[in-house]
Amino acid sequence: MSPVRLANAMPNPPDLQDGVLAMMSARAGHFPLESGHHGELWLELDALFWTPSDLEPFAYRLAELIGPYEPDVVCGPLVGGAFLAQLVAMRLGVRFCHTERTSPGDGLYAATYRLPDALTPRLAGLRVAVVDDVVNAGSAVRATLAALAQTDARPVAIGALLALGTTPAAVAGTAGLPLESVATRENEIWVPDRCPRCANGEPLQKP
Repeated sequence: MSPVRLANAMPNPPDLQDGVLAMMSARAGHFPLESGHHGELWLELDALFWTPSDLEPFAYRLAELIGPYEPDVVCGPLVGGAFLAQLVAMRLGVRFCHTERTSPGDGLYAATYRLPDALTPRLAGLRVAVVDDVVNAGSAVRATLAALAQTDARPVAIGALLALGTTPAAVAGTAGLPLESVATRENEIWVPDRCPRCANGEPLQKP
């Protein structure tokens, strides 16, 4: 496996970082995350792909960051991660696949994702980059890596438009993979029984 790196291979121009953040409308508060953690930030991503041409420069930058790992396939979790992964795969001229959530689970990192049956046998031995639009707690990325492990694929890197806080690097480190992102932003997440907002009596907000 490639060594874990906490910084991008190539510096990202400030206008790209600022542009990524500008495309993602953020809400501050107290939110339940798919991973089972509680978080202070919620990003409204439904409109991120409304104008694909606006997203292209950021997807192409991510492709530049992922390219040196020479993936044969770019894989993204539905919904947004898959849309982004397809753009990156097209830019790199490689194959594309996706995973979809099959169960939200109960507890930390309990969500499960699966690959389409038709693609599973094709992935054996191939180098795969896992791409998501935003990596926060990393639930979808972890579950996608677990699905790929069932196919004997060879994950080579994790990529994101935006990495939030320190957890994405920890998720990548646990997997023994490098993490590449176009933008980063400070953020905190908490295990529910250690959540300071819960301790202060703040109710969870609907995402």
